Formats: sequence, structure tokens, C-alpha cells
Amino acid sequence: MKILVIQQRRVGDVLLSSMLCEQIKKNIPTSCVHYLVNTNTEAIVMNNPYIDQIIFFTEEYRKSKWSFYKFLNGLNQENYDVVIDAYCKLESMLVTLFSKAKVKISIDKWYSKSIYTETCKYTKVNNSNLGLAVENRLKLLKPLLNDKAKVVSQPKVYLTENEILKARLFLENSNIDFSNPILMINILGSAIQKTYPLTYMAQIIDYIVSKGEFTLLFNYIPSQLNQAKELYNLCSLKSRSKIKFDVYTSSLRSFLGVLYHCNALIGNEGGAVNMAKALNIPTFSIFSPWIDKATWETFKHIKSHVAVHLNDYKPKLFTGKSRKKLKKNAPDLYCKFKPILFKEKINHFLESEVLIKKRYSSYKNIETTTDRVKYKVFNSVLQH
Repeated sequence: MKILVIQQRRVGDVLLSSMLCEQIKKNIPTSCVHYLVNTNTEAIVMNNPYIDQIIFFTEEYRKSKWSFYKFLNGLNQENYDVVIDAYCKLESMLVTLFSKAKVKISIDKWYSKSIYTETCKYTKVNNSNLGLAVENRLKLLKPLLNDKAKVVSQPKVYLTENEILKARLFLENSNIDFSNPILMINILGSAIQKTYPLTYMAQIIDYIVSKGEFTLLFNYIPSQLNQAKELYNLCSLKSRSKIKFDVYTSSLRSFLGVLYHCNALIGNEGGAVNMAKALNIPTFSIFSPWIDKATWETFKHIKSHVAVHLNDYKPKLFTGKSRKKLKKNAPDLYCKFKPILFKEKINHFLESEVLIKKRYSSYKNIETTTDRVKYKVFNSVLQH
């Protein structure tokens, strides 16, 4: 059986939907699973053992109708038996139509029933601790697997040993002290409406630094450099001395390697939080007021993942408000989401998920002499 899973859009979406590929392969081992994603999300699906082939949807297909048509004709030759469209937009609908698959599964929308053979209604009520983003995706497997699909773990990012060692060497060469916990700070969201105010974020960073000897790394992309500098300057002198501002990676894959060596990720909810979870890194995420926590707080039964939302503290602000109105009022709502509301929660997270675990790992001597020899040998290979 040849199956195409489609999930365009952002990193978090693509990472979560990779679970569909895993569940298919585990339940139908003889199946051949292809995964169609946007090119900029390649890093998070590389080396995934449950994906037989990654198919990339490029910007060229959006810009050129002829290129898109040729791409669709190429997919037509793949002879897929099943298409599972987790995106359900015009592009993915056209891919589904051209595939000529007998079984076409997607989300139940007013425009989808005429195209897909099976549609699944997404629920708005949590029935588990998985989060609606996970629960609803799993529904797409029911027409194919019935009730066999059961998620037992988070989606994973698969780094190679060389990538892990290379990231370690990069950090060592950047004078990162591994005796202290390393925290990745997700300082910005994907948009201004998803970004915790920089003045508040600076207060959070200062608070973290007051609680222990931490090394802080900033996660941002080149276009966000000025905002990153602004935040750095808002922090106290003590905090600035703990921030390794110039420790920056140029690719998403190398960022994942660095994140692998961090003890936790703290900051704005988004793709980086999902990536940290996929690497089994503890997370403390701050939700935007207009983003639905019930949907995107995934795997909340895992104690190492903590999330806060203004609705947790001031629910009356959300009574009777639509998502559209909340998004419009995001700046005003953010102003009410003061750090004092959840400082104690951050303190507990640092104690239970970072400091205690770091002390334990040091006690057990996880970073063995053998590992250090490996790093040196690998470094020697890189030099040549």
C-alpha cells in the first residue's frame, strides 16, 4: 500500500503530523509512506525512519502555474492508494485530486466533502492530555486504521550522532560552560501578536538569572536581530553576563543540534517548543492570549512540559470573546499578562526540571571520559 501524507505550513504542524507517518508504518509495516511538506521544514523530518520519501512543495510551485502543473503530473505517476491531507487548503486539495488515489482522507469542511472520500470532524473539546492538535490529527487515521492508532510518545526529531557531536563541539568552542544548566530562550514568536512583550521577557530573564547559575542562549532568526538586541539591552547587567548572544546557528538543523544539549527551553509558545519536546527537552511556554491553549498544549501529561496562558489567571477577560477579537486585542491582553502572575511557576520548573536533574546527571557522571575522547576524535576528523 502506497500512502501520501500532506502537511504544509509551519514547523510545528509538520512535526506533529509526522506522527501520522509513524502510526501508519507501525500498524501497516509493509506500507510505503511519502510525506509532502514545505521545503523550509525539511530539517525536522530528516532521517525519520517512518518516512520512506519526503516530497517538497517549493515556492516555485506557488509562483509558476506551469511548474505546479508539472509537479502535480509527477505525483500522478506515483499511483498512491491513499492520500491523507492534514492541511486541506487549495494547494493540497489539488495534489489530492491529481493523485487519483481511491481513498482520500481530510478534514470535514464545507468545501471538502466533494473532493475526499472520507472526512473527519475536528473536535473542540479535549478528551485526553494529548492536546486537540494531536487528537484531531489522529482522527485522520481512523478510516485507514480504525481504532488501532494510539500515540504512546511525542513526535521525534532524529539527529545523527555526528550532528550531536558537532553541536557539542560548536558549543565548547564558543566557551559554553557545561557545568551550568544551559537554557534556550525562545525570545520571539512568529509574529508580533505571538510575542510576549520584550519588557516583560527581560523581567523573566532577570528572574531566571537570580535563581541560579545558568547559561542563556537566544533563539531568533536573522530578520529578528534588532529585536534580539533590544531585549538584550533591556536585561540587567548580571543577565547580560549570562547571555551568550553571539552563539548563533545559521540553519534549523544546526539549531536542533544545539537545542539537544540544552537543559530546557523557556519562552514564547511556537515551533521551537515543539522541537524541544521532540528532543525530550523540558519546556516552559508562554502562550499568546489569542492562541487556544487546549489545542496547542500538547502532551501536557508529561510533567517536564509546562505552559501558561493569561486565561489561566484572568478568565473573565476571555468570556464571550471570539478568536478574531482576541487576536485584535492581543497587545492590550499581553499588557495584562505580567510576569508576577507566573514567576512561582517558573521557579518550580527551574527547580524540578532543570537544577535537580542537572545535579543528578552530574552525580551520575553522564558526561564520561569515553564521550570526551569521542569529541576529540570527531574534532580531529573535522579539522581534516
